[in-house]
Parts: sequence; structure tokens; C-alpha cells
Amino acid sequence: MFKKTISFWMLLTCVLVLAGCGQKQPQTKIPKGESSDLTISTQYHKDQQNVDLLHSFLKDSMIQKAGIYTNFKDDQNKDDVATGHDMLSESSGLWLEYLAQTHQNQAFRDFYKNTKKYFDQGRQFSYRIDGKTKKKSNVNATLDDLRIIRALQIYAQNTNSKKYHREAATRFAMLQTTSIQKDRVLDFYDVHTKKASSKSSLAYYDLATLKYFESVSKKERGYYQKQLKLVQKGYLGDIFPLYAPSFDWKTEQYGTENLNTSEALITVLHLAEIGKMKPETLSWLKMQIDNKKLYNSYTTAGAIANHDQSTGNYALVAMIFAKNDNQEYYQKAMDLVWKSQVQSKKSKIYGALGDAKSNDAYSFNNLLALLTSQY
Repeated sequence: MFKKTISFWMLLTCVLVLAGCGQKQPQTKIPKGESSDLTISTQYHKDQQNVDLLHSFLKDSMIQKAGIYTNFKDDQNKDDVATGHDMLSESSGLWLEYLAQTHQNQAFRDFYKNTKKYFDQGRQFSYRIDGKTKKKSNVNATLDDLRIIRALQIYAQNTNSKKYHREAATRFAMLQTTSIQKDRVLDFYDVHTKKASSKSSLAYYDLATLKYFESVSKKERGYYQKQLKLVQKGYLGDIFPLYAPSFDWKTEQYGTENLNTSEALITVLHLAEIGKMKPETLSWLKMQIDNKKLYNSYTTAGAIANHDQSTGNYALVAMIFAKNDNQEYYQKAMDLVWKSQVQSKKSKIYGALGDAKSNDAYSFNNLLALLTSQY
């Protein structure tokens, strides 16, 4: 009887171990050398008073232990789009990158610890925490994961930390088991259904981060070259020198839906960071800045689809100019960014980039501007 009992528990232990190891643990390959494409190399920034006001607003009104509010105003209208006090891994990644770039080391470690505590799904980060229910979404957003990994590597490089260098490489290796599949950078992976998206938004190809972490072998360097080629082949032409919004792996076709300008500019920024941006694109962006008319959406033929404008888009353009060593247009773009800063001390969103009448102040715009202010 005693021997049978031992055998039963040994069998049960084996079953539990096997159940817990349904997914094979990925092999972490740690890149050698520095990742200079990821760090800020310019020193164009000024406007320190604006920066201090913005930083204070974010610290006092938006940043929480678990993450960052999507909007200062707690709008309870719920749909598929994050709003109000929902928290996004996108925002956490931007804040972590800002902390890493500005050498706020203790703050970085503390915030990353909480990002893992609240957003981690084991091999990826949930893209969203519901502000009301605190429930995590089942899916990630691959660009947001890559931004967090980028921030980890910047911190590791700045502090010579082997621990965080390994952490960054480990997170990348785990992401390669969910939404990065060989040369495909897919939009998301669902941890509940165990299925990934069949679409790749071109903005999700964070080329500098991919280039660095895929430098570990000839096979992975080959993946990177295919990733770069996929983005470059999405070029819409010299008349409207931006890029297709996405690529569908089922149809093997580039998307023809209207461009979200923020995502279109992120695609351009990623190319600029590795020195692959087209001069035609730079000229087009100069024209938009000179005319102060950078709209929120365009058709793939270049027609305006949405006449609204966004502070975050001007911040992205400023980053692009900085990466092209163009201080004049960096500052022109930043001047347009600061125009939306609320200067009234009586306002609830004093110091924010937002609308003083409605109290709308979105984390994406504010965090992008804060990060861009460091270039």
C-alpha cells in the first residue's frame, strides 16, 4: 500500500510538471556590442520650462503604481478603444523609455517592476488594463512589447547592467514564441485562444530593436533583412512618400485602408533610426511643418481623410528630424507641440498637452512630447 501511494504521487507530480511545461522554454541569446541606434545622440532640446510643467502634470495626475491613465478625464464610455483611466502597455513603454534615456535609474527599476506585476502575461505584456474592472486584455500589442524591451536595453547599456541586458534578451526570446514568428512581426497574440494575428502593421516593425536582438545568428540576421524589406516594399511612392498601413499574410497583400498618421510616422521613425529613410519623405514632412498642416489620417493616395491634428504627430516628426540631424526643423516641430500646452494655473490639466475646456489630455500625446523633448 505504501509503495502504491508513492507511485501515485510520483505520477501526479510528473503530470503537473508536464502540464506546466506545455510551452517549451525559449533559448535566450544575448547580443554582443552596443545598441547605439536605440539611444538619443542629439542635444537639441531646450524649452525647459515647458518640459518641467509637462513632467509635473504627468507625475501628479497621470502616473499610477500600475501604469498610466490613457486620458486625464475618466470617460466611462467603453468600446474597443482604450479611454479614460484604462492603462496601456504603450504608455508604460514610453514612460520607461523616457526614464531610461534620462538616466532616472531607480525610478526605471521601480516602474518596470510594477509593469511586470500588472501587465505581464508570462511571455508578453497585455496591451490594456481596464480602468474599471482592472482586468487584463488577453492580447498584447507587439510594438508595445518591443518598446519595453528597447527601454530595458537602453537602461542596461547606460548602467552596464548584465541583469537588465539579460532581461531584455529574455523578453525578446519569449516574444519570439508568441507574436514574432521568424520574419513575421504580427500585431498580437491571444493567450486565451493561443492564436496570433494574421496581419502585420508596418509600424510594429521596430527595426532598430529587431536589428539588435536578431544580430545573434546568421539565421536571425536573415529574418531581420526580410523584415526590413517588407517595410521598404510598402512605400506608397514619391508623390505621397509614406508607407502602407499593414501587410496581410493570408492574402500576401499590403493594406489599402486609410493611414493612421501616428502609425505612419512611427514607421518612418523606425526607418530613420537605422538610416533608411527616404529623402522624399523628409521633404514631404518639411512641407507639412512649414504649412502647419499635418492631418490625422490620409488615404493611401495622399488625400486627407481626417482634418484633425494631433500633438503626438508633431512630436513624432520632431524625433524624425532629430534622427536626420536637422535641428532647425526639430525645433519648428517642437514649437507646434508646445502650442497645445495648457498654461492656465486654474486648469485641472495645467502643464498638459490637451484641451482645457474638456480636460482631455491623452497619455500618448503627452508622453511622446516628453520623450521628444530630450532629443
